[in-house]
Amino acid sequence: MLSNARKLLVWMPLALIVAATAACSNENTATQPEASSDAVAESESPDAAASSEVAVADWEPQKPVEFIIMAGQGGGADRMARLLQSVVEQNDLASQPLIPINKAGGSGAEALEYMNSKEGDDHTILVTLNSFYTTPIRQPALDIDVLGFTPIARMAEDTFLLWVHADSGITNFDEFLAAAEAAGSEWVMAGTGKGQEDEILTNFLNDNYGLEITYVPFSGGGDVAKALAGQQVSSTVNNPSEALGFYEDGSFVPIVAFTSERLEQFPDTPTLQEQGEDFAYFMQRSVVGTPGMSPEAAVYYQDLFSQVYEMPEWQEYLTERSLQGEFMTGDEMSQYWQEQYASHEELLEDVEASAE
Repeated sequence: MLSNARKLLVWMPLALIVAATAACSNENTATQPEASSDAVAESESPDAAASSEVAVADWEPQKPVEFIIMAGQGGGADRMARLLQSVVEQNDLASQPLIPINKAGGSGAEALEYMNSKEGDDHTILVTLNSFYTTPIRQPALDIDVLGFTPIARMAEDTFLLWVHADSGITNFDEFLAAAEAAGSEWVMAGTGKGQEDEILTNFLNDNYGLEITYVPFSGGGDVAKALAGQQVSSTVNNPSEALGFYEDGSFVPIVAFTSERLEQFPDTPTLQEQGEDFAYFMQRSVVGTPGMSPEAAVYYQDLFSQVYEMPEWQEYLTERSLQGEFMTGDEMSQYWQEQYASHEELLEDVEASAE
């Protein structure tokens, strides 16, 4: 059962990236030839330490940066990446452009393999979601340790709503349960990828309400929303940003939110917790660096996206798309990854058990 699953929150202030600077300084010292005692004394002076910090801060990309997207076009990750790229470009925040590249194959395995192959590359970064955890857990043959990737920025946590088409006539959760129970396996839930966030939520509904919903994976959230708009499927658990246009034109009806509290943009939509289930689920919207990225580059990108986070364009996007969570980077983000990875191992065990 998934009812014991919880959102693992790490609410801490943004830490200074001191460790990265120190590591760079140590590396530079280790590669210098043997020096005189006067030179050593000079290198240990405050002025020398300050120069090292400046060197780290002064790094910048020398060519366009590949901005890999771990999902297909039109979904939440894709929308986020292209907004981040436009904020950077319009505000002249970077010396080189970010080039969005979608790699959605294998529920994001294509993107993870590509990032892993670019170990030590300072000109490749990744926009990711929770498939960052679920894909390597489900596909151990990938042999990829995502916890060894470079933490750049958690820009937000996305939320989930259960959606039906307005023509279904369903207006509340009890009506949804009755319709899904009557339809049995003919009730189809569209979602993004296999063994990812949407299937986890579908499994929760099946497990806890005695349903037999059939889950059908699509390559991206945009395709999922279009499938419901065309009434090719019965329901979705799209993020607000993926379904917003169809909601605004009256095509979609939000039934329940998988959040701790009601979403400001959907004040009339109850949470699953209001229905008696102590369960909430969120998805990271993060930027990740390659494994082995240089400390100088990591500091550069961490600073870049901390600036983007404060921009009015991003703050408006957070509000309009019902995104939550504070900016996170460095060691805090690494700890967040570890806790979320462990949580998703448990969640996926329940998914596999239900499939047997």
